[in-house]
This record gives sequence, structure tokens and C-alpha cells, in this order.
Amino acid sequence: MNRCPITYDFCDDKRYSARGLKLLSPTLKDLAKLDFSAEELRAEAMLRASKMSIQGMQPKLSAVLNVSDNRFEIVDKGGKYILKPQHHIFPELPQNEDLTMRFAETIGIEVPFHGLIYSKDDSLTYFIRRFDRKGHKDKIAVEDFAQLAGMSRETKYNYSMERLVKLIDEYCTFPAIEKTKLFKLVVFNFLVGNEDMHLKNYSIIVRNGKIELSPAYDLLNSTIVLKGDIEEIALSLKGKKSNLSHDVLINYFGQERCGLPDKIIERTIAAFQNALPSWFDLLEASFLSTKMKEKYEVLLRKRIGILGI
Repeated sequence: MNRCPITYDFCDDKRYSARGLKLLSPTLKDLAKLDFSAEELRAEAMLRASKMSIQGMQPKLSAVLNVSDNRFEIVDKGGKYILKPQHHIFPELPQNEDLTMRFAETIGIEVPFHGLIYSKDDSLTYFIRRFDRKGHKDKIAVEDFAQLAGMSRETKYNYSMERLVKLIDEYCTFPAIEKTKLFKLVVFNFLVGNEDMHLKNYSIIVRNGKIELSPAYDLLNSTIVLKGDIEEIALSLKGKKSNLSHDVLINYFGQERCGLPDKIIERTIAAFQNALPSWFDLLEASFLSTKMKEKYEVLLRKRIGILGI
């Protein structure tokens, strides 16, 4: 029996569940495979890179959903979705990112609608709905923290979490609320092995007259893909990027640097404790290979032990 790559629901012999298709569009009854293989998608991403504002390690494409034709179409402008095909070096990044973003949802981290879709070679491509678009043409004001800090793509790692907190104080409408979100996100990224949260992976957004942290994006377990846990965080915390501990993450960062009261800290930790059992269920149901599932689980259990949650 198949699982739907959008919802993880069982869907008999179909590629997608009815619920998954409905999440994409209320009138969508089916979804054709992408017209490209993984290799062809990577080639398209390279050819179109100069026309897109989205960059990074993973090849990315802009797309729209053509509901009348039941398919995603790649476009240079006006895309409402970002597509990320399989990487030619790093294995299973789409499956990894989709799963990790699902983990984030379970603890109340806001993430855009996302999932996996099939390419013509049956490889899985990750999709995510853009949160900086509204309606057909309107753009929503978004700035990443590299822009706020006056840093570039080349210097996006040359910063600290302490200084990032100060940017929240300076730019956000209600800093205390956003620092609570940041604390949860930092603990989350440690647990899931996301060591690549540099300045361009944090953003602020203007919504309903407020400046706040944007929905989370680019969340994945980079540790099991890249070089192991030599580094555990992209931006230094208490002068270090490895050997993080409960004291550094909870006491120093949460209490001292973010200034969060004990009740907020306790509520955040409780959210993780309540959600963790579901993480292992999602991991088992995910589209990662057995080998990658085992690596992910080993890291999760290790990090849970370090934080004692």
C-alpha cells in the first residue's frame, strides 16, 4: 500500500491521497508527475539561477500549480512554490527536509505548506509554498538577518546568536514574543541536527502591521548528510559552535540572553516532550531510506539525552 508523499497517509495504489491533493487545491483531483527527472531539474535550476532570487546549496526552481492541467509548471517569475530536486552529491535532502519541517509543525513552529511530489523518473522532489507572496502579484515584505546585520552571503556565518537576539530587539514589534519563538527554534535545530542555520536562514516578515519572525524554512538534519556533528550550530553561542549542552542552550541562551521567564522555558520544554513520541512515528512513516532513518534516530536520541528532555 502506498503512502502519500504530501500527507504520509496511506493511499492504496494511488500516488497521492485525496487529502493531500485537497491541501494543494480544493478542486485538485489528481497530480501528474513533474515533466523532468531529478537530473533534468538540476540542469533547469542551473540554467534559471540568474533569473531567480532564491539561492543556496540546494538546486531550487520556481513553480506554479496549474490546477486545470493537474501539474506543477516551472516558471522564471511569479512562482508560488519552490521546488528542490534530489541533490547530485548529498543523498535524500528532499525527504530529509520534508520530515524535519513536519517535526517543527508538531511543536508549534510555524512553517509554510510543504510536501513531496514525484518527478518523471519517480524521484521525490520537495515543494514548499512561498510565504513572501500574496494573491497573484503582491509581495510581502521579508528581510533575512544577513540583510539586517549588514552581512553578505560570504559572511553569513560570521555572527553570533547573542548578536542575533539584539537584532530582534531592534527590529521586531514585540521582541519578547519573537525571542520565545527563536529559543524554541534554536533548541529544535540542535535536536534535529540542523547545523546550518546561518543568518540567511532567519528572516523577519511584515504581517498585519507587525514585524515578526517569518515562518521557518530550510530546516533539515544536515549532520547526517554532511560531516557529522563536528559543529552543532552555525552561529556561535557562548563563543562556541560545538559541545553544546543543557546549560548553554536552556540556561544561558533561553534565560540569560533571551530573557525568558521560567514558565516560558518550562512550557517550551513540555512542548518538545509531548511531541517527541510522534517524531519517531513520523520518522518511520517518512520517505527516507532505512539507513537514513537509522542515522536520524541515533542522532535524535543522542541530542535528547544531552538536553535531558
